[in-house]
Amino acid sequence: MTHHERVAELEQIDAILDGHPEIVELVHADLVRGVKNPEKGPRTLAAETVLRILIIKQTNDYTYKDLEFHLGATAIFRWFCRLDCVQLPKRATMQRDIQKIRPETLEEVNRIIVRHALENGVESGRKVRTDCTCVETMIHAPTDSSLLEDCVRVLTRSLAESRKVFPQITYCDHTRRAKRRAKGIQYSRGKERRTELYRDLLIAAKKTLGYAQRAVETLTTLAQDGAELLASELRRYIGLTEKVMAQTRRRVIEGESVPVEDKIVSIFEPHTDIIVKGGRDKVYGHKICLTAGASGMILDGKILEGNPADSTLTVEMMERVRDACGKIPRQATFDGAFASRGNVKDVKALGVRDVVFSKSRGIRIEDMARSEWVYKRLRNFRAGIEATISFLKRSFLLRRCTWRGETSFKSYVWSSILSANLLIVARSALR
Repeated sequence: MTHHERVAELEQIDAILDGHPEIVELVHADLVRGVKNPEKGPRTLAAETVLRILIIKQTNDYTYKDLEFHLGATAIFRWFCRLDCVQLPKRATMQRDIQKIRPETLEEVNRIIVRHALENGVESGRKVRTDCTCVETMIHAPTDSSLLEDCVRVLTRSLAESRKVFPQITYCDHTRRAKRRAKGIQYSRGKERRTELYRDLLIAAKKTLGYAQRAVETLTTLAQDGAELLASELRRYIGLTEKVMAQTRRRVIEGESVPVEDKIVSIFEPHTDIIVKGGRDKVYGHKICLTAGASGMILDGKILEGNPADSTLTVEMMERVRDACGKIPRQATFDGAFASRGNVKDVKALGVRDVVFSKSRGIRIEDMARSEWVYKRLRNFRAGIEATISFLKRSFLLRRCTWRGETSFKSYVWSSILSANLLIVARSALR
């Protein structure tokens, strides 16, 4: 093979994966999960092929369409993914099989790679740094009017699909009315005019919701194929529509301030959290907490629910690193938001010798580190986590998740972390 640096990196990753057959077993278990007879049914790619295709996709930021082309056009990719030129997988097959890999499996695979790095001297695990960042979901900036318009449009679409199969389903289409009211709200001036348009938009949503509820009642009485599936989809969007209507009434009509935890910002990605950064900027996605070593590898990470204070995560992240690495680090450094006197005491009780925060927040230096020199070194060391997070966001597109659904969001995050760690280990072996 050619000695191009990218080829050399793939050769090293190939050797790492081949050296850990338990990884293939974990992925294979997900691919056949829930399948009564794996020998029959749709053709499934080999477990090692699916994992390697996922790594190629995340490392190069390919869409499934791009991935299909590059696998056919690039010999080194076919070699790495254990494919031949005769029967290359279609994009739908690759997407279906990749989506079967659970985030828990990818997290466990990452731990195997971390232990490999520890055993081979790539990472020592003695000194770690922890920080949080946000990953966006695939949604637009939400407004109450756009959410109501989405509800009307999606419910009407589901009703139309139901009526194609079951003509007894009846409804009136209010999508144009909802779209006009939403546009009017966007460009209107004055609170009174905006409130009037919102009331009419709520009426359109309420009528559409009523059609959907009656359709569900009709579908549940039918014993025909597909009726329950259509009813299930309608129930899902009925529940989301009710939540959107309730929060719109509270905020717009009643003038109430709706707490963040009670808000829904997307009917397509309802798991999305509202993360307020620095008291001003809002991010629609999820907060993740990452712990990295001196090598730049992500030793562990956690995808959080809501926007918990960083100070509540300090001890837990050290416990997770201990579980991932099989030992507790000697030194740990954090952003100032993680600081508290209790955290210093609790983390040191785990066996960490030096616990340093970038901002002391009233904690004495001698309580955190053995000396001021150690404190300054660890405080400077902490800044490296910013470069690691930037590397993940620039090279592995961790800024914004392009996969749909909460489970897929978690899989996307872990696949990006895993791909980055494999690349770091491979580059270390080539030095």
